[in-house]
Amino acid sequence: MNKTLLWELFSTLTAAELREFSKFVRSPFFNTRLHVVVLFDYLALCRERNTPPTAEGCQSAILPDNSSKGRTNKSSLHLANSALLALLEKYLVQQKNEQDEPQFKISLAAIYRKRHLAKHFTITLREARRANEQFPWRHADYFQHLNRIEWEQYQFDTLTKRTESFNLQVTSNYMDMAFVAQKLQLACLTLSHQTVYNMEYRIGLLDAILRYAETAQWLDVPSIGLYYHCYQFQADPVHAEAHFTRFRALLATHSNAMPPDELRTLYLLAINFGIKRINQLEQVWQQATLDLYKGALSLHLLLINGQISRFAFNNIVAIALRVGDLDWAEKFILEYKPLLERNWREASVSLGLARIAYARRDFKTALLNLQRSDYKDHINNLTAKTLQLKIYYEESEFDTLENHLSGMKNYIRRHTSIGYHRTNYGRIVQYTQKLAHLNFNDADAVESLRNSIAAEDILTEKEWLLEMLARRGRK
Repeated sequence: MNKTLLWELFSTLTAAELREFSKFVRSPFFNTRLHVVVLFDYLALCRERNTPPTAEGCQSAILPDNSSKGRTNKSSLHLANSALLALLEKYLVQQKNEQDEPQFKISLAAIYRKRHLAKHFTITLREARRANEQFPWRHADYFQHLNRIEWEQYQFDTLTKRTESFNLQVTSNYMDMAFVAQKLQLACLTLSHQTVYNMEYRIGLLDAILRYAETAQWLDVPSIGLYYHCYQFQADPVHAEAHFTRFRALLATHSNAMPPDELRTLYLLAINFGIKRINQLEQVWQQATLDLYKGALSLHLLLINGQISRFAFNNIVAIALRVGDLDWAEKFILEYKPLLERNWREASVSLGLARIAYARRDFKTALLNLQRSDYKDHINNLTAKTLQLKIYYEESEFDTLENHLSGMKNYIRRHTSIGYHRTNYGRIVQYTQKLAHLNFNDADAVESLRNSIAAEDILTEKEWLLEMLARRGRK
């Protein structure tokens, strides 16, 4: 019973929703079946006691005298289950519709229009306009509401006016704005997904839409301009920086014009693009990406159910270190430590503090932090091992380094699930071994190793390896 669609949905209700749904179930307008009310009460009691419902418990609640057996019991339970699920779905849809006041007023205006109640229609459509304007957001739904308002006005006017001009142009404009905003949003998401998963999508009319957004001079409209520049900095490498700059300016100015879920998506699209360019060793993107992270943090966009994911946490620390903002990184770690998932908290924090200590050349503190946690996440484990090998090399502890590299190589060989990360960390081990055994008096060997390292496309520690090569070469 605890795996049914009904219980899985029922268990997600908040306390306030549960109270409201109780009234909904008991209203004779929505429900006249007593066994559905009884089933609701049983499930509510299970929630209160934090115990999953059982088929026997449900049957006992619905048929307390146990007067029916076998197939009849199962049939009654199935009917009650289906009826309560249908009521819960209806309640949730109605709740959502009532929260969208402009949509509610537009639908009501349509009812008045069809009943030829002109005064009611005029008042309600005016209220719909006012409700839409009072919403802070200027996203695609805002323009869709305006389009529907104008469409209702047009249909009303055709019944009462014969010779005057109609509002067809403004109706068309709002329809276009809503469509362009939605299409560009989809194009951004598609391009991002396509890049990560190497899939091909065809977005119809996209070239025409991009040109139309430009010629219609809609790029200053937040819901159009943001997605337009977001698409362009992903699709146009030559002008990516210019579009990224314009995107960030619009984001800073109009962040309150977009609903939180869309705003979060926009930030993440830009952050992921910035990380991609950082991984290509383009330093110009480091500060910009960190600033985006800071902006998203200030708006609480990276918190899901009050928690920050370990992936975002680790990325933020890594980019802050690349920028050299060590004090901010340390403050961030300590401030957001309580908001990390409990299972990954100590490992993520100790790794972050170790990286900061390494950047400050405090190798002793770095190693102490690395020893404090069990890195169950393979990538975190390899990141920690990489930090250790860097310390051993820089401290000239070559015997310890050799043993460490051997263990790291075995770890990489055993864990095939890390995918393409095996290539990266395998190369880090390979080139560190070559670096440790390199004869720096052999200029040709030094140059050959330098060229090999520089030519690698997948090697996250390329800068460090080249720096160590140059540093030892100067001694």
